[in-house]
Amino acid sequence: MKRLSSIMLAGILSLTIVLPGVSAQETKNTDLAKDVRSAILIERDTGTVLYEKNSQEALPPASMTKVMTMLLIMEAMDRGKLDINEKIRASEYAASMGGSQIFLEAGEEMTTRELLKGIAIGSGNDASVAMAERIAGSEEAFVDMMNKKSKELGLKNTVFKNTTGLPAEGHVSTAADMAVMAKELLKYEDITKYTGMYEAYLRENTDKKFWLVNTNKLVRFYPGVDGLKTGFTAEAKYCLTASAQKNGMRVIAVVFGAPTSKARNAQISKMFDYAFGHYETHPLFQRNVAVGQAQISKGSMKKIEAVTSEPISILTKKGEKTADIQKVISIKKNLNAPLNKGDKVGTIKIIKDGKVLQERALVSNQTVKKADWWTLYKRTMGMFTRAGQ
Repeated sequence: MKRLSSIMLAGILSLTIVLPGVSAQETKNTDLAKDVRSAILIERDTGTVLYEKNSQEALPPASMTKVMTMLLIMEAMDRGKLDINEKIRASEYAASMGGSQIFLEAGEEMTTRELLKGIAIGSGNDASVAMAERIAGSEEAFVDMMNKKSKELGLKNTVFKNTTGLPAEGHVSTAADMAVMAKELLKYEDITKYTGMYEAYLRENTDKKFWLVNTNKLVRFYPGVDGLKTGFTAEAKYCLTASAQKNGMRVIAVVFGAPTSKARNAQISKMFDYAFGHYETHPLFQRNVAVGQAQISKGSMKKIEAVTSEPISILTKKGEKTADIQKVISIKKNLNAPLNKGDKVGTIKIIKDGKVLQERALVSNQTVKKADWWTLYKRTMGMFTRAGQ
């Protein structure tokens, strides 16, 4: 039995799994993406790299930029800062965006759901800017959020200059970094309700009915593909960050610089075939599973559930059985209010033979505000009452 030496993405702990019949050299020599500038293939839950080619080369990502745009939108909704049914008014600036668009008019209102469709399916630059202005106040402020999130994810070769991917000097990313962004985005499972649609309509009950057709044709023609984002400019050529799920295993493939859309789709399909043909995942936890409680000091609530921040699985070569593993849960003490939903409150470690295979964050399942003086007074008096009994 040989070991597969897995290259891990930035910000993810090293994972070594015993896989029969596969060597590092064999994986390296597998030519899955010969017709592209750079590429990477990862298993989503563990982040294990199954194939890569020039994955650290900084290149223009074109509209794959919107993977980060969508990530910040989903994060805002998850934290209760944005509602899916909220109506958002398009500014003159948003309506002026060129390139791919849903033809917003200045002053036109659409819901978050409609604008998310416009971004995910139609790659609408105008929809992206409208959402950015709603969340951050301006596109410039939203770009700052994008770059801050990149740093949080440990991405060292990504710099955003806009929300859309329109050509801009210094606006770059890498296949490896795009895979990390896609991995983070896919924590929010509802995103594939939009990125996985092949077609939809906007302004459906008006005389300006607008038909959206997904720029990612693999959504229709490769079973299991449900996202995520295409990209094209004359400089970037044809790019795609794609995700597919089969038999409980989700994989992410990224390509930069394919000569044609046909070549782009062919390389992605080949990588998916390789992943599903050679590997399988063994799920341990879904996202948002409660694994313990965290005590909160001086909060409107005294405790909250600590939940998994993302799906957690073990990856093996196909047909191999998993060995016994340990799950070690650590929850922070002395947590003080206020606490936002999604804030880190602990960790869960997956351990095999004394080695940490994975370490993932545990997060708060709700927001806890600071307790007012009356609540603190009643708690104090209750303590004195109990102490005197």
